[in-house]
Amino acid sequence: MIYFAKWKVVAILLVCGVGLLFAAPNLLDRQTAQSLPSWIPNQQISLGLDLRGGAHMLLEVGIDEAVAERLEAVAGGVRVALRKERIVYTGLANRGDHVAVTIRDPDTLERARELIRDVDRDTAVEILDDGRVEVRFRDEARTAYASSVVDQALEIVRRRIDEMGTREPTIQRQGAERILIQVPGLDDPKRLEDILGKTAKMTFHLVDVKTDPVQALSGRVPPGSMVLPSADEIDPSTGQPRTYVIKKKIELSGENLIDAQQTFDSRTNMPVVSFRFDGIGGRKFARITTENAGRPFAIVLDKKIISAPRINEPILGGSGIITGGFTVREANDLALLLRAGALPAPLTILEQRTVGPGLGADSVAAGKLASGVGLVAVIVFMGLAYGRFGLMADAALLFNIILIAAALSALQATLTLPGIAGIVLTIGMAVDANVLIFERIREESRLGRTPIAAIDSGYSRALSTIIDANVTTLIAAVLLFSFGSGPVRGFAVTLAIGIVTSMFTAIMVTRLMVVTWLRRVRPQTLPI
Repeated sequence: MIYFAKWKVVAILLVCGVGLLFAAPNLLDRQTAQSLPSWIPNQQISLGLDLRGGAHMLLEVGIDEAVAERLEAVAGGVRVALRKERIVYTGLANRGDHVAVTIRDPDTLERARELIRDVDRDTAVEILDDGRVEVRFRDEARTAYASSVVDQALEIVRRRIDEMGTREPTIQRQGAERILIQVPGLDDPKRLEDILGKTAKMTFHLVDVKTDPVQALSGRVPPGSMVLPSADEIDPSTGQPRTYVIKKKIELSGENLIDAQQTFDSRTNMPVVSFRFDGIGGRKFARITTENAGRPFAIVLDKKIISAPRINEPILGGSGIITGGFTVREANDLALLLRAGALPAPLTILEQRTVGPGLGADSVAAGKLASGVGLVAVIVFMGLAYGRFGLMADAALLFNIILIAAALSALQATLTLPGIAGIVLTIGMAVDANVLIFERIREESRLGRTPIAAIDSGYSRALSTIIDANVTTLIAAVLLFSFGSGPVRGFAVTLAIGIVTSMFTAIMVTRLMVVTWLRRVRPQTLPI
C-alpha cells in the first residue's frame, strides 16, 4: 500500500490539476469568466432558483381542449365519409367529449358505423335507439393521447425557453397534466408568461371578399367562412379591432415552417418577421399565391389575424414576411414562437412566483458562512488530533472541495440551497476515511510495528471498512436522486459528488503525501 507507480503519481497530480483548472473560473465574476478563451474552461457553478433568484411557474396542459380539437377533426372526417357514401344524416356536431350524428335511414346504420370507425381507430362508436350515433375516444386511447400531448407541450415549452437565451432552466413534468418551470436569473418574468401563454398556432386562410364584415358580425356568416378580429388594426368607425371574414379552410399550416427571424422591411425600415417553409410548404405556398393573385391572404395566429396582405404576384421562393406594426421585441418574440412550434393545447398558469436575487444572496452568504465554519472546525480538529498526519488530511480536504467545485462546474449541475447543505455534510464526512486509517496506524504503532509496516497495515486493513461505508452512503444518494425531485435531487447530487471526491482524496491524495514524507524523512517513530 505504500508503493506508488509513477503513472499513479502522474494520474493523481493530473486529476488535481484539472480540478484546479475547472474550479478556478468560480473565483471570477460571470462576465470575466465568459470572456476567457474557448480552449480554457470557463463554466461556473450553476446556481439554482433559490440562490440566484428568477421565476417559478406551474402550468396545467388543457387536455380537454386538445381532445375537443381532435374530435373536431373526427367530425370533419365523419362528414366527408358519410357524404362520399351518400348516407343521409343530421345533427353532426362536436359535443366537446364526443361527436354526435343522427343517421336518417336505419338500413344504413351498420354501414355508417363501419365508416365512422375507420375515421379514427382510437374511437368507440355507439349506436343509440333513436338512430343517433356517438363517437368517443376509448379510455386507454384518451390516456395515451393525453400523455403524448403533455410530452409535446413539454418539448415546445423547452424550445421556447431555450430560444430566450436563459441559462439552466428546470423544465419537468409534474403529475399527469402539469409542467413545472424554474428559470434562474430571469429578470423579466412577465415576458416568460407572455411567451408561454400563447399557443402560437399559425394558419393561412383566404379572405372572403364577397361577404361584408359588418353583416357577418350581425350573424349572417356564409357556410365555410368565419369572422376573426385583427390583432392590431383598429376600425376608425367603431374604435374596436377590425374584423375580417375568412374561409375556414386552412390553405397552409405553420407546421411547414422551418425558420422564422426578426428582420426589417427594406421599404419602411419597420420590424417584420421573415419566414421560410420546407419543401412541401413552399410548393403549397407557390400554388396558393399563383392561383389567388390579387386576393387578400390572411395570416392567423391564435385565432387573431396578424396580417392580411394582398397577393400581388406568385411567390415561388417558399418564403415571405409578416408585417403588423411590431416593435423589435414583439417581432423577436413572434419569430421565437413560430420557430419553437405551436402548443398542442393551451397552458393555464396555476402557480407563479418570483424569487428575488436578494433572498438568494442571503442564502449564498449563509451557505458560505456555514461551509467556512465547518471547514475551519474540521481543520483545527484534525491538526490537534493527528498532528502532521492531520495537516496532510486537511490539505486533501481542500483538494476535495476544489474537486467538488470542478465537478459541479463541468457537469453544469444546478447548485441549490440543499446542495450547499450536501457540501457542508461532505466537508465533515471527507475526513472519516482518514480518521479510520490514522486510528488503525496508531494501533499498529502501539503493537510495536515499524513506521512502514504500521502505515502499510493501516491503509490495507481500513480500506474495506472505508469502501463499505461510502458505498452505502452512495446508494442512499442514488436513491434520493432517483425518487426525489427539486431540492432533494440537489442534495443528492452534491452528496454523491462529495463521496466520490472524498474517496479519491482520502485514499489517494493523502496516501501520496504520507508515502512521500515517509520516504524522505524515514522516521523511527510516527508523529501521530
